[in-house]
Amino acid sequence: MAAAVAMRSGSSDGGGGYEKSGMDTGKYVRYTPEQVEALERVYAECPKPSSARRQQLLRECPILSNIEAKQIKVWFQNRRCRDKQRNESSRLQSVNRKLTAMNKLLMEENERLQKQVSQLVHENAYMKQQLQNPSLATDASCESNATTPANLRDASNPSGLLAIAEETLTEFLSKATGTAIDWVQMPGMKPGPDSFGIVTISHGGRGVAARACGLVNLEPTKIVEILKDRPSWFRDCRSLEVYTMLPAGNGGTIELVYMQMYAPTTLVPARDFWTLRYTTTMEDGSLVVCERSLSGSGDGQSAATTQQFVRAEMLPSGYLVRQCEGGGSIVRIVDHLDLDAWSVPEVLRPLYESSRVVAQKMTTTALRHLRQIAQETSGEVVYALGRQPAVLRTFSQRLSRGFNDAISGFNDDGWSVMCGDGMEDVIIACNSKKIRSSSNPATGFGAPGPGGIICAKASMLLQLQH
Repeated sequence: MAAAVAMRSGSSDGGGGYEKSGMDTGKYVRYTPEQVEALERVYAECPKPSSARRQQLLRECPILSNIEAKQIKVWFQNRRCRDKQRNESSRLQSVNRKLTAMNKLLMEENERLQKQVSQLVHENAYMKQQLQNPSLATDASCESNATTPANLRDASNPSGLLAIAEETLTEFLSKATGTAIDWVQMPGMKPGPDSFGIVTISHGGRGVAARACGLVNLEPTKIVEILKDRPSWFRDCRSLEVYTMLPAGNGGTIELVYMQMYAPTTLVPARDFWTLRYTTTMEDGSLVVCERSLSGSGDGQSAATTQQFVRAEMLPSGYLVRQCEGGGSIVRIVDHLDLDAWSVPEVLRPLYESSRVVAQKMTTTALRHLRQIAQETSGEVVYALGRQPAVLRTFSQRLSRGFNDAISGFNDDGWSVMCGDGMEDVIIACNSKKIRSSSNPATGFGAPGPGGIICAKASMLLQLQH
């Protein structure tokens, strides 16, 4: 009945409207702008007032004296119905935008797969030709050996850096939109209106790689700003420092970046990266941030610091952000790493050889973080009890960072080993920067005073037999 009345009564959100009378079914009541304003104030506080609250409203508002209590009830029913219709319409529009963007991504993915099939057919024909004529294969191998990798070229001058940046951009785009990597769908990640994007991982090839594509309701410049601040969303990133920033000739920027990552276990050293990061704008207006490792140790890292890290390699990776016509942006994220898996014990090697681990810990985390920021900015997600999501994120990041710092025990944080069991299964370390020394003849070393920290680390490998 409420829905039927709402359709016949017209809108009462603005300067007035008609509502069917509760006393006489043939009469309608005209609401004045003042009456609508009074009712809207109550609705904002309580969309579904009780009978006692409606009676109180009639007593306290003389301007509603000509309105029956039953008609007030009908007004609130109609008002809730209109809100429900608006919310449903907004939800359907949001779903439609997601489906449109997802359809575009799927069409691009289909085009990429068709190119990959064509390339495989061409390579197959080429291999047959090489087998039939071995001399051509020898010539081709000689030509390929003459090529100098981009990360080994001269990076000491701006022109050399720009050449590396342009080649990094080309290789990154071939991974983000092309067939440079054999991408396969990540298990358990199916595209659809309720998913946050399309996630694929590398199948074979060098290192581990993951790619994610999704729609985010943020401006491209904001997305790039968030993604470049890797420590804010990547929990395994200990630090990231930009040592050099140079303007590129096409309006972009070239940065030399040093990044440290925490180790996933106490039994292996942490990894660090010395990279070139290139930010530029494409001809179609898309923003690109691409990055790759450089040869050499980089500037600014002391020998004592680098001894606790193993230098890993970042192959051309980055972010491609393109604004959509209907609002929001399509984001493509590619992470391609070589974590030097052969330097870790064989039992731990799967942690360094799994593209799925990179996708879960790094690639999809970035996309989920972007979507969370977008939902909070648009008000799509409302937190109860006055909770502030930014404060909660900062608190959780501090907890995670404090735990990782204590477990890793880096020397530059003030940690030093006090004793161990000889087999390094149990290690006791202290933080000299946060301990006030006091003589303790029973132990032979300074005991922690107020604010002091002692960390006992235990590491154990369990091998389960199936």
